[in-house]
Order: sequence, then structure tokens, then C-alpha cells
Amino acid sequence: MKILAALFIALTLFGLTANLGHTRELRSDEARKLIDAGTIVPIEQVEAVALARHPGAKIIEIELKKRYGTYLYRIELTDPQGVEWELELDAADGLLRKDHQDT
Repeated sequence: MKILAALFIALTLFGLTANLGHTRELRSDEARKLIDAGTIVPIEQVEAVALARHPGAKIIEIELKKRYGTYLYRIELTDPQGVEWELELDAADGLLRKDHQDT
């Protein structure tokens, strides 16, 4: 029984630490280097896509993340009616991946 408990704890800890490497938020200096290298599109480009999808909206937050080796912009905004939206765009080409109401 002790062996099973120890195995369960070890697998749980492994699972928790393994997930830490799958998604991470990038710092602004890292983002600038990626933009300058042409690896990702500038923030202004994804802002334009988000505001075209939700005219009159105000951007609350933009994050650049690396998830499973792919760079993604996550944008939170509020439309003129006060509804909050969350968009996810591929940072390599600026294409929209997700656009859903934030609940």
C-alpha cells in the first residue's frame, strides 16, 4: 500500500511539473527580439485584427505566450456594450484562432 501511495504522489508531482513547461508568458524584451527577427508579427497588427472583429472595443490586456512551441497573442477586450471578449491569435502570422465571450 505504501508503494502505491508513493507512486501516486510521484506521478502527481511529475504531472504538475511537466505542465509548467507547456505554456509560459514572454517578457517584453523577448517579444521585441522575436518581432525584430520576424518570428512574430508586431503587437499593432494583432490589435488591428482584434478591433476589426469588435469595433469600438477597448483593449484591456495583451499577453504573448509560448504554448507547445507556438507563439500566441491573447487579447482581452471590452466591447461598447460592456461585454468582455478573449481572442487568441497566432503570433507567427496574426491569424485569429479563438474569439469567445469571456465568462
